Amino acid sequence: MPSWHRKDTHTLDSKPEKEGLYYGWVIVGALVLMGIVGHGIVRFSFGVFFKYLQEDFGWDRASTSGVFSAYMVLCPVFTILGGWALDRYGPRKIFTAASFFTCLGLLLTSQVTAPWHLFLTYSLLLAMGTGCLYVVSMTTVSKWFIERRGLASGIVSCGAGIGMMVMPPIAALLISGYGWHTSCSIMALMAFVIMIPCASLMKNPPGAAVALPDAGALGNVARELSLTQAARLRNFWLQMSVLFTFSACMFSVNTHIVPHALDLGVGSVEAALLLSCIGGGSILGRVAVGRLCDSIGGKKAFLICALLLMVAMLWLMKSSSLWMLYTFAVVFGFAFGGTAPANVVLIGENFGVVHMGLIMAVINAGWETGGALGPILTGYIFDIRGSYVSAFGAGALFALLATILILLLKTPGSYNPSK
Repeated sequence: MPSWHRKDTHTLDSKPEKEGLYYGWVIVGALVLMGIVGHGIVRFSFGVFFKYLQEDFGWDRASTSGVFSAYMVLCPVFTILGGWALDRYGPRKIFTAASFFTCLGLLLTSQVTAPWHLFLTYSLLLAMGTGCLYVVSMTTVSKWFIERRGLASGIVSCGAGIGMMVMPPIAALLISGYGWHTSCSIMALMAFVIMIPCASLMKNPPGAAVALPDAGALGNVARELSLTQAARLRNFWLQMSVLFTFSACMFSVNTHIVPHALDLGVGSVEAALLLSCIGGGSILGRVAVGRLCDSIGGKKAFLICALLLMVAMLWLMKSSSLWMLYTFAVVFGFAFGGTAPANVVLIGENFGVVHMGLIMAVINAGWETGGALGPILTGYIFDIRGSYVSAFGAGALFALLATILILLLKTPGSYNPSK
């Protein structure tokens, strides 16, 4: 029987489904599309709009970065709220609400006439729309799969990488042809056409809401931990800090790499393609590091990503030609993408999977807040120094700090979680 048939239907207390395509794969496909649009437009295309916003509103780069930083600051609120609401109201209502606010935020952003409007339309409304997207997607897909949970989660996480490859060049082409206001309207329509129908496909699996874990999925966990129990462990706060430092580095690049390339004389489309290269590298990283986690564990996989990230940032500081920038983008993207499976695996190893959704939402607050600090700090350093070299040097220091924090993580199973 093909692997996508009934073999994945054995949720707790569920009844066997009829032969045919297992509905879990429909969920996977819909979540990939939502990740491509939601993450690709909102999180990874902001750098393409960066200079146009700066020129229209007469801002410096720190102020322009502040719009995205405010968005990232607000995301943890809606991440935790979405994780809580998912168990109470189900995925269809949560994804429909998220899609609505994404479309509304993009549409209203196209109509702004004053700088402060952006903090409402982009920072707030788009945080309401996409802040919870990653955690709710990962939690939803994990409920539909037992034996192939890793494969399904890996495919879903690739949506963000594909979005990073596809959406920034589309945004650049739209802006060059229609201006940034009209481009936002077109992207709002794109989000409506894709995200709303995908949200309507969401539902809980048959039977209990939480699927039984794979045999061996809890290999090094003494017992399943609640959020309160997990928060008593040093690894909980260390992992949150690791995500903070990773994200501060990564989103400083995602926000400023296009303006940096434009400053070096690179064309707008070629500059936007740097984000596509990062997205392509991230897909490779998600797949390769995901498979690597199965053999060496989340901590060592995290460490490899941190070291690659530090090397990439040092390379970026010396990059002055397009081929050097593209080389950087692929390596950086690999490290960027690899953090996703390493983070999920490490959470499972340390705290179990029963309460993974809420635990992941809280730990990912480190990712969102780091993503808020990185872009605005990079913009501030540029405004002071007139160059990105020192700013990207700060990113390399964040990568070094991440490496140190990872080394301080205790190996899962080396502590008693009941204490």
